[in-house]
Amino acid sequence: MSIWKKALATVAVVALTTTGAYAQEKTRIALVVKALGIGFFEAANKGAEEAAAELGDVEIIYTGPTDTTAEGQIEVINSLIAQGVNAIAISANDPDAVAPALQKAMERGITVISWDSGVAKEGRQLHLNPSSSALIGNTIIKLAADHLPEGGDVAILSATATSTNQNIWIEEATKVLPNYPGINLVATVYGDDLADKSYREAQGLMASYPNLKAIIAPTTVGILAASQAVTDAGKIGQINVTGLGLPSEMAGAVESGATISFAIWNPIDLGYAATMLSYNLVKGAKAEPGAEIGMGRMGNAKLDDNNEAAMSDPFTYDKSNIEQFKSIF
Repeated sequence: MSIWKKALATVAVVALTTTGAYAQEKTRIALVVKALGIGFFEAANKGAEEAAAELGDVEIIYTGPTDTTAEGQIEVINSLIAQGVNAIAISANDPDAVAPALQKAMERGITVISWDSGVAKEGRQLHLNPSSSALIGNTIIKLAADHLPEGGDVAILSATATSTNQNIWIEEATKVLPNYPGINLVATVYGDDLADKSYREAQGLMASYPNLKAIIAPTTVGILAASQAVTDAGKIGQINVTGLGLPSEMAGAVESGATISFAIWNPIDLGYAATMLSYNLVKGAKAEPGAEIGMGRMGNAKLDDNNEAAMSDPFTYDKSNIEQFKSIF
């Protein structure tokens, strides 16, 4: 080999070594969302970038399909595998359809977690739920009780009578009632997640229970309809409507006083926590039942037998922060 060729070879080796070293400087975490252009997920990306800045050696790759399909996410996953990212944190469009592609990612040594919307167990190392049924049940009662220092009658306006998650939340809510002296649950009614029926059910509650102090709706359709019913009945300040809602939909009710406060998960916290979990798994934390894995300022995620964890209590929205979030989701 000529001296010139040897020199070129040396330069090539140095270049490859330098490139490889540079690539290893950052832990690349892909935040895969259901679709691009959705405010909720853009807020989650803000949280992911917050975590990356805190950690210092993380690069966030915010990505997803243009529409909410499993096929689109599978294409994205395959691209990320080809790029050799360190971790994939996904909110899945279909828990089963994306699992094989994510299994392939894990076989290539890529850390995989799901968050918000889960993946079948074989397709991820852990799943981060925004909250838990027990936390949600307690929160919806507490939201009402916090503004009823002397107690009073409250009623629940749910979705359908067969809605599994709603029924579990209501069951958990009734369990904690003894912790809130004076709070009397007088009725549970169902609006079937239809705006007009939910509105009529709220009217019926006000007619049937003249001493009613709060309507609790653990459904975004129900809380909005009940707020409107209370407003139309001229009962703002007499009956507080609370539960689970979207800031973009509930801003008017908060401004008018029909709703003092309500809750839902905070997407910024979700993106932050998912990033922290991904990073800690890349760095050697083990995803196994009973393990507690750090989520930075969100505390620790404790994994259950299905390797799932709850992030936190639902986040409370009121006049102090509604302006910040109403344009996000």
